[in-house]
Amino acid sequence: MTFTISKVAESPDLITKEVVLSDGEKVIFRPLNQDDINKLTEFLQGLSVETRRFSTFEGYDTVAAKELCDAINKYDKLRFVVENNKERIVGLIELSFGIPQGDIERFARSRVTLDEETDCRFGPTFADDYQSKGLGSEVFPIVEDIVKKFGKVRVILWGGVLADNERAIKYYKKFGFRDVGKYIGSDGVKHLDMILDLS
Repeated sequence: MTFTISKVAESPDLITKEVVLSDGEKVIFRPLNQDDINKLTEFLQGLSVETRRFSTFEGYDTVAAKELCDAINKYDKLRFVVENNKERIVGLIELSFGIPQGDIERFARSRVTLDEETDCRFGPTFADDYQSKGLGSEVFPIVEDIVKKFGKVRVILWGGVLADNERAIKYYKKFGFRDVGKYIGSDGVKHLDMILDLS
């Protein structure tokens, strides 16, 4: 079955999975929905300064949460949340099926030709108290399966990864991402571009 953004919006159960963490805790991976504004606000507000440095959003309040929820099934992006047994959002996973021109030009300088027909962008953010529970490792195989069902064969990181974020770089490499090149972002900080080939 080939997925589309509208199909996921109409039938979220297609991509709703139970995940068991290393400590036995069960969490739910599911598409973001319109009723998640308050939960998403709590999630964004709870991110530490360090986590916000690694995962940047337009804002970390109700306005930002509402914008993300209002964008469901309207653009080229698909967002998922991870919810614990207290119905608290502890993870936000973003996929984008549009490739910005800046990314295309930056990767071209590293002799990698990006194509929206085959490529997508991936960006995960996890609550601080869930960053050491193996959540990212449990979630990524689900993301990989979703990407394939959308007909994509390569994944790049959403905005790259900060070059000093050693834990994240180790995580990406664990799942087969390879270094492509470094660049200085608009924040004046060095970022690392990485790509994963699923073919």
